[in-house]
Amino acid sequence: MQFWLSNLPETTPLATLVRTAKLRWRIENDYREMKQALGLAHFEGRTWPGWHHHVTLVSVAHAFCTLQRLTRSPKETASA
Repeated sequence: MQFWLSNLPETTPLATLVRTAKLRWRIENDYREMKQALGLAHFEGRTWPGWHHHVTLVSVAHAFCTLQRLTRSPKETASA
C-alpha cells in the first residue's frame, strides 16, 4: 500500500489527486532521461554562463525529443 499526504482542500476530486501524484513519476522520469540520454550531468565547466548554456541546450533537446515522441503515430513507435 502507498499513502499520500496532501494539503489540498477536502473537496478536491479524486481524479485531480491521482493526476497530481502521478506527475511526480513523470518529473523523475524526465530528469533521469535528461541526465542519462541527453548529458545533463556531463558539464564540467566553471562558469555560470557555460553551465547556463549547457542546461538550456539539454532542455531544448529534451523538449524536441518529447515533441517527437508525442507526434509519432503508434504504428511508427511499434516498428522502431
